[in-house]
Amino acid sequence: MPTLKKPRPPPQAPLPWILPSLFAAFNVVLLVFFGGLFFAFPCRWLAQSGEWAFPVITGLLFVLTFCSLISLNFSDPGILHRGSDDQGPMMVHVVWVNHRAFRLQWCQKCGFHRPPRTYHCPWCNVCVEDFDHHCKWVNNCVGHRNFRLFMLLVLSLCLFSGAVLVTCLVYLVRTTHMPFSIDKAVAIVVAVPATGLLVPLSLLLLIQALSVSAAERSYEGKFRYLQGYNPFDQGCARNWYLTICAPLGPKYMAKAVWLQRVVGHDWVPLQNLHSPTCPSAPSPLASQPLSLYTPGRGLPGSGEASALQELHASPVLPLLQERGPQTASAFLSHLHTWPFQEHLHQSLTS
Repeated sequence: MPTLKKPRPPPQAPLPWILPSLFAAFNVVLLVFFGGLFFAFPCRWLAQSGEWAFPVITGLLFVLTFCSLISLNFSDPGILHRGSDDQGPMMVHVVWVNHRAFRLQWCQKCGFHRPPRTYHCPWCNVCVEDFDHHCKWVNNCVGHRNFRLFMLLVLSLCLFSGAVLVTCLVYLVRTTHMPFSIDKAVAIVVAVPATGLLVPLSLLLLIQALSVSAAERSYEGKFRYLQGYNPFDQGCARNWYLTICAPLGPKYMAKAVWLQRVVGHDWVPLQNLHSPTCPSAPSPLASQPLSLYTPGRGLPGSGEASALQELHASPVLPLLQERGPQTASAFLSHLHTWPFQEHLHQSLTS
């Protein structure tokens, strides 16, 4: 009786996240290794000579750099979670941002319409709010929720590299009369990569500072808005406040993501949508299915859409839609006030 061969198990696909994760871990080890050499040899000699300013300043900068690097590795860039099956790519959602219309693009992998400046990262396979770029050095995206951590990391790396370079030069100058030793060799070995990192990090910090001042994003590249007008630009001071100091808002933990907002005053049906520059011109999207979108005070990417996101995922919205658009408009007009948004978020999350 012939024996049947057991079917072979399917070959396991290689895990693409192993190498990027190892590379990010290698960068952390590299920082600790060079920092240990620096504090064990040239910095130790300066401390024994009574010059404690160098080890104290460089030590604080090293702790700041290490903490910001670890925090950025495990931070949430502003991931928008998977959408529900209720939506589809045939629906059209449009938001107005400072008199500019943005049609929300459908993400096939995440299953929802992406808000403006939201991008699907091919390396992380998630949609990130206010996406700037994917940093391979930390194996994480840089977006709305961790951009300030990225700026802190770049700034601390610049300061730490400069402090290490100055300390090594001071040590080499102070020990010119002494014979060549291991301390001098280590100082040179540490000073060379510090010099190589200082120049590109300074340029990166300058580029990021200019991008924040102009409210631009790295992934946009050479893309420019029509007529040279950036609808997300609110002035240099306001842009820095929104990027560095503004509250991030709660995380997007709802099961479905349905962001439909506009900078305006009332709910507007999509069939009655007209161009702000030409009121008499019909909208090219008038033939699409009817859709409503809500106004908000902040710009897309400011993180204040989580209360509206949870409202769409709660049973409140279907009850309002059954009573008609007037009742829904009267109710949701109160969402413009921050106290009501906080009370709504607390009631939905409790």
